[in-house]
Amino acid sequence: MNKQRVVITGIGMITPLGNDVKTTWDGIVGGRSGIGPLTRRDAEKFPVKVAGEAKDFDPANYIDKKEARKMDRFTQFAVAASLEAVHDAGIKVGENVDAERIGVWIGSGIGGMDTHEEQFRRFEEKGYKRVSPFFIPMMIPDMASGQVSILTGAKGVNACTVTACASGANSIGDAFKVIQRGDADIMIAGGTEAPITDLALAGFSSMTALSFNPDPETASRPFDKNRDGFVMGEGAGILILESLESAIRRKANIYGEIVGYGATADAHHITTPAPGGEGGARAMKLALDDAGVKPEDIQYINAHGTSTFYNDLYETQAIKSVFGEHAYQVAVSSTKSMTGHLLGAAGAIEAVFSILAIKEGVLPPTINYETPDEEVDLDYVPNEARKTDIQAVLSNSLGFGGHNVSLVFKKYE
Repeated sequence: MNKQRVVITGIGMITPLGNDVKTTWDGIVGGRSGIGPLTRRDAEKFPVKVAGEAKDFDPANYIDKKEARKMDRFTQFAVAASLEAVHDAGIKVGENVDAERIGVWIGSGIGGMDTHEEQFRRFEEKGYKRVSPFFIPMMIPDMASGQVSILTGAKGVNACTVTACASGANSIGDAFKVIQRGDADIMIAGGTEAPITDLALAGFSSMTALSFNPDPETASRPFDKNRDGFVMGEGAGILILESLESAIRRKANIYGEIVGYGATADAHHITTPAPGGEGGARAMKLALDDAGVKPEDIQYINAHGTSTFYNDLYETQAIKSVFGEHAYQVAVSSTKSMTGHLLGAAGAIEAVFSILAIKEGVLPPTINYETPDEEVDLDYVPNEARKTDIQAVLSNSLGFGGHNVSLVFKKYE
């Protein structure tokens, strides 16, 4: 089969660092933390005091107010980031793009949890008649993809991948394959999440996955010996994936090329990664093979790097097993040190960071890296961004349930 080459022609973001790509990327390059005090919920109820909230986000800046009220926050994020990406790519569906040849694939780990909690409270207090008729379409995880399709007019493949914290990366990989095999010319792909809710905070706190460090500046500290859990974040990341043929025909701006996708299962445990990161290592190998690149061709790895004990240890071990001696030459960083962990959106915003790292020639730092861990001993680009020529990047995303995803991006030649 003659595989289509697939390039990135547009990007969009809502993150704790900013409500667009430029503000977010400036924060990443500047090593700025987007994490602050928990304000979206009553912090007195929880041992968690900090979060990566999308500050000053107003859906009315992107969507009609009446329509926005029919969307959960996770869908609002996806719509906002998608509209930025579509505009960035210069796409006008029905004019310069055939509606039936453009699709949407946006993942979410938990969907409309905020809506679910609010409507359940209403049901308990006032009965079923007071539950919103929009409850179901607001809550279901595929509605971000559905709403983006409706608002942009994209009539091609429309799907949503739900694989916990690998959802955004899986969605990009799956959308990449749709174009590669010729089933679409363009895909609006990524991930979105709005998990800062009472039950989500309670559940993650109860399983001791979150950092209980009350200092917003230092709570997220991937690969640092004193890491004590992840910081919950919210937002969305969207890429416009396009066949090279279509991009050239449209004279589109090309950020870079997506060349590899690997996905595996740990078949080990519902939350803990397989020892030694065995499943993650296989995903990296599959992605490199799919891309036709050798480990030594990769200059930078955007790590899953959650700031939890086992993830950072096992991901480091997995990188060593795949890259051998080159593991000590490749730069590895976790942008979650600045954004927190956006769960189902994490892999998508990190894919955007990977593309911009190549385009701008910048290695994003891991901030809050103060105390090295003897077993976690790679070059984590501590505390300051680094300028360097980058030809190829690997981005990792790992999810509860044992989902492992790796994506490979290259400089467009």
